[in-house]
Amino acid sequence: MGRTGRLFAFQHYNVVPDILLLGKALGGGMPLGAFISSSEIMKTLSHDPILGHLTTFGGHPVCCASASAALEIIVRDKLAEIVIEKEKLFRKLLVHENIRIIRGKGLLLCIEFESEKFNQDVIARCYEKGLITDWFLFAANCLRIAPPLIISDLEIEDACRIILEAIDEVKKEF
Repeated sequence: MGRTGRLFAFQHYNVVPDILLLGKALGGGMPLGAFISSSEIMKTLSHDPILGHLTTFGGHPVCCASASAALEIIVRDKLAEIVIEKEKLFRKLLVHENIRIIRGKGLLLCIEFESEKFNQDVIARCYEKGLITDWFLFAANCLRIAPPLIISDLEIEDACRIILEAIDEVKKEF
C-alpha cells in the first residue's frame, strides 16, 4: 500500500479490477487479508464455492485496528506521495556497468544482473555489510529492493553504497 506512489498499483494504469486482493501491507505488520469486489461477484461466492472468499486472517479486531492505523498514517503523512522521489534517488545512485537494468515502480524495484550466481554473491556481500536484501523466486538473477515507506534519503544512500560496493567486490571474483 503506497509503495508504487499510489495507494494501490492498479491506480497508475487507468483500470478498475474486478477483484482486489489485499494482504501483508493492509495489516500494517499484522496478519490480515481482504477480498474486495462488487456485490454481484461476491454473491457468486456464497455458493460456488461456499464462502470461497474467506481468509484465515480476515476480520480479527486487533489486526483490523492495526490496518486502520496503518492506512491512517499512510494517508495522513502522505507517504505514497514521496515514494517517487525516493525511487528517483535509488535510480540516480544505482549506476554500475554490471547492472543490466533496474525495473519496477516506486519502492518496489529490481536490479537485474547477468546471472543468478552473481546476484546471490552480491546479496551475500550486502548481508555481510549489514544490508538485508533478497532475490525473486521467479527471477533468481534479480536483486529485490523493497524498503519501508519511511526509509530516509540517508538510508537510501547507505543502501546504494553497500550494493555498489558488493557489486564491485563480486565483479573482481568473476
